[in-house]
Amino acid sequence: MAIAAETDYELGRDNIQFLGLDVHNPVFVVSSLTIVAFVAGVLAFRDAAAGVFDALYTWLTSTLDWVFLGAGNVFVLFCLLLLVTPPGRVRLGGPGARPDYSNWAWFAMLFAAGMGIGLMFFGVAEPIDHFLNPPLGVDPADTAAAHRLAVATAIFHWGVHPWAMFAVVALALGFSAYNLGLPLTLRSGFYPLLGEAVWGWFGHVVDIVAVFAALFGLATSLGLGAQQMAAGLDHLFGVPATDTTRVLLIAGITAIAMTSVVMGLDRGVRRLSQANLVLALLLLAFVLAVGPTGDLLGGFMASLGHYAAAIVPLGNSVGRDDLDVLHGWTTFFWAWWLAWAPFVGMFIARVSRGRTVRALVGCMLVGPVLVSALWMNAFGATALSHYLEAGQTAAVEAVRAQQPELALFRMLEALPLAGVTSVAGIVLVMVFFVTSSDSGSLVIDTITAGGKLDAPVAQRVFWCAFEGIVAVTLLLGGGLVALQTASLVTGFPIALVMVAMCWSLWKGLREAST
Repeated sequence: MAIAAETDYELGRDNIQFLGLDVHNPVFVVSSLTIVAFVAGVLAFRDAAAGVFDALYTWLTSTLDWVFLGAGNVFVLFCLLLLVTPPGRVRLGGPGARPDYSNWAWFAMLFAAGMGIGLMFFGVAEPIDHFLNPPLGVDPADTAAAHRLAVATAIFHWGVHPWAMFAVVALALGFSAYNLGLPLTLRSGFYPLLGEAVWGWFGHVVDIVAVFAALFGLATSLGLGAQQMAAGLDHLFGVPATDTTRVLLIAGITAIAMTSVVMGLDRGVRRLSQANLVLALLLLAFVLAVGPTGDLLGGFMASLGHYAAAIVPLGNSVGRDDLDVLHGWTTFFWAWWLAWAPFVGMFIARVSRGRTVRALVGCMLVGPVLVSALWMNAFGATALSHYLEAGQTAAVEAVRAQQPELALFRMLEALPLAGVTSVAGIVLVMVFFVTSSDSGSLVIDTITAGGKLDAPVAQRVFWCAFEGIVAVTLLLGGGLVALQTASLVTGFPIALVMVAMCWSLWKGLREAST
């Protein structure tokens, strides 16, 4: 596919110089001013904002559930199609391109960016909640069936569906940037379909929506991380888990993230991501070693089978009576993953030059899914084993009391070295916090700078600070419901954008593979 020689100019001609910044107008201007207005409005009318968030959350989950679930299924089927068709042979960067990072460093970065704080927050709480309130009409009194489906449902929410969403954006942007020579920004993914029209108003809208989605998706994660860190500090050291504590945590960790952002991708994000994965694997290995090891390892394979059996009914929104799971879990998660997709997809594209389409999709649908499944099986199944076999109810009671941020620490209480592992858990949440924030800052900065990878450091710091400010605003303006609603609101338009992106990507890859 031929690309016009003035392509870079077409996007870069709208860039303006302001206070040392190199920003894309109107994407930067509209995004930043809108977010400032949102922050000011929520903080000025906190009580009213909380009611609005609550009502909007209920309406979105009950009305648009079919959109989120249907889009998720489309992305999985599309990725499976790429695995078995000729476009899967296309290499990002051309036939002679080779990967810029080792397999270990690459996997660490995509895993840390893709899952982040969520595994720490939900790894214990989610399986317990599904056990207490089983989906698909399973009787809670049938503890064996409820146990099987609880872990399988948790794996479902962290399995192939979110990674298929991330893969679609990663491939669209990677192909456009490395094979077509276009700027690394979301609008470029539509070039095979729309051509030069992507540099006009359509491209502006797509990039602005991507900024909103990435920022609010990240803010949701940062807010969850702050809640869990505050709960851990309260549990271990008696530090009150107040709004002040959460705000200070977000401010402190955001400051650390800024340091990593200033260091850049190779020195900051890459090293933190590798440390992140090592810490996560060490905690996982500890739980496997001191928990019911044989049951956990045997249950891992069984859980994958239960997940495969449940993936179709759990992915269907029609005729479901288990609305707590459908709306409170699946719809929210799908919206959250969609809100994350522009950020995670662009970040993965940035580090995936030299990978084939088939290798990237295969790795994303297998590697992180296996790690997530092992994590959910180890942490969730350990907590359920303590409850069913030993009568230890601390983690279960935390979930019943709607304190999911405490569930991990309550589960660790029943294992050796609880004090050490709980501190390790807090540190791991912090590192996930930092890697999510700095990765997201680099991506948002790239979008708002018109696809430039070398925008001034001040812009990265600006967006990193904004992520923390939005997270604080949502926490103060409505707590967990506000965080969830932000993902739902931004996830919906991104779902529509990404479905169209699949069409554009398929067109471009087919032409490149012939």
